[in-house]
Amino acid sequence: MFDNVRVLIRGAGDLATGVAMRLWHAGFRVVMTELEKPLAIRRTVAFSEAIYNGEATVEGVTARHVESSMEVESTWSENVIPVVVDADAESIVALKPEVVVDAILAKRNLGTRINHAPLVIGLGPGFIAGQDVHAVVETKRGHYLGRVLWSGSAQANTGTPGSVNDIRHQ
Repeated sequence: MFDNVRVLIRGAGDLATGVAMRLWHAGFRVVMTELEKPLAIRRTVAFSEAIYNGEATVEGVTARHVESSMEVESTWSENVIPVVVDADAESIVALKPEVVVDAILAKRNLGTRINHAPLVIGLGPGFIAGQDVHAVVETKRGHYLGRVLWSGSAQANTGTPGSVNDIRHQ
């Protein structure tokens, strides 16, 4: 059903990897872009590791570092998610994805535009639905986590880490 729908995900950290896996399992053709030196903290659960190691596997799904957008189709044919170094998302022009998801989580927009694809989604603060992107997904812990906003913005970044089991992590 979705096997011809191309989704370009900006970022390949842990949250972006979770998004990629859900879409991949649903049958979408996923390609991810990443920095030359990825900044992911939880590296064992991030497809950004493919940049360092050539491949990364998370829960049985494999991603592979590819040198350019020209290798994306052949990587998909191997049932592997391609990850290309492309900080400025120039691959959007070559791949013409139907969907772009900005999962960089920089707390600000680093260049994603509403005209990048027919559907553009931003994760977390820094995006305005209807202006920068078509939709924003709330990423702040709590009742609204995961909510899709078709107008307005996600909750602002507080700069304070959340607590887990009443323990606040720095």
